Amino acid sequence: QLQLVESGGGLVQPGGSLRLTCAASGLTLTYYAIGWFRQAPGKEREGVSCISSSSSIIKYADSVKARFATSRDNTKKTVYLQMNSLKPEDTAVYYCAVTYQSGCPRALEPTVFTSWGQGTQVTVSA
Repeated sequence: QLQLVESGGGLVQPGGSLRLTCAASGLTLTYYAIGWFRQAPGKEREGVSCISSSSSIIKYADSVKARFATSRDNTKKTVYLQMNSLKPEDTAVYYCAVTYQSGCPRALEPTVFTSWGQGTQVTVSA
């Protein structure tokens, strides 16, 4: 089973950028799609993006399209989430998770992903 650890969160002003990192250990990352999710206080966990095992398919939630970009380096067992033009409503705990499938699911539903990291806090505030 993969173990996932997120890092890179922090406090940033509106309009700023952060890059989150999801580092994997245990099984090889190469064969599996990875999703990014976030959960704000009092809200349900929502899908942010998904990248397939080969990076051939990348999906984004409408709320982050054109602002966020997901990439991966399988040789480093690492997946990234570059977040630009951050808004206060992006404030949340961000998680990465693995599906144990090569492709991304049709919908970014948390229930499809089976192993999760502990999360990293992102706060967007002036």
